[in-house]
Amino acid sequence: MTVSESSDRTAESCLQAVIFDFDGLLMDTESTSLKSWQYEWEQWGLELDANTFFVNHGGDVTQERYAQLAQAVGEGFDRALSHRRRVQFRDRLHESLNLADGMRAWIIEAVESGKRLAVASSSPRDWLTRHLGRVGLLVHFEVLAAGDEVDHHKPAPDVYELALRRLNLPPADAVAVEDTGHGVDAAHAAGLRCIAVPNPLVQPDVVGHAQLVLRSAATLSLEDALTHCVGASPRPRRKSSS
Repeated sequence: MTVSESSDRTAESCLQAVIFDFDGLLMDTESTSLKSWQYEWEQWGLELDANTFFVNHGGDVTQERYAQLAQAVGEGFDRALSHRRRVQFRDRLHESLNLADGMRAWIIEAVESGKRLAVASSSPRDWLTRHLGRVGLLVHFEVLAAGDEVDHHKPAPDVYELALRRLNLPPADAVAVEDTGHGVDAAHAAGLRCIAVPNPLVQPDVVGHAQLVLRSAATLSLEDALTHCVGASPRPRRKSSS
């Protein structure tokens, strides 16, 4: 083992916590969201432009999406009907939705190695507890920091800073795991090193400024991923991210 490798291993062993994003990372609710909106547009005889669907921030854009659909439909649009039908379709998709590849193994590995676990997400707290509870993993997360508990969403660092306060840790003692460019930006803004595992709708180069980019958590153990992450510097940030 080289001096550099020994130093990286020492730094990794000092890490106390791993802070995960949720949507698109732990669970691919980004794809189910897109599918639910595509389905609802189809119910009105229309086609959603998937190229303009996602935004480069973590805020809730549900109202804007309904407004866009209402404008496309025109007179006769029933928002209550549309919302009820879309959510019912989305929830059916979620009934069989499990964790993304490799994520359960990472969580169990973290627990067994004594790492503390947190979630820092733009989604509301009840969304996080519902899905993590459904797959039997909520008990492993010491801290949840949710979007309905902060003033500003990713790429702002607020939700990561909230997670760090609840963990009572400095940024140097934790690593973030993200799936989007604006999520990586938020982690870096909070002073955290970041592993990126882009969701299926994000190109790897969009998260290329993370310390480590993996196509799947199944390709590397958490220990090895953390070791690579703490030994790397941030790469230049892209001008546009999603």
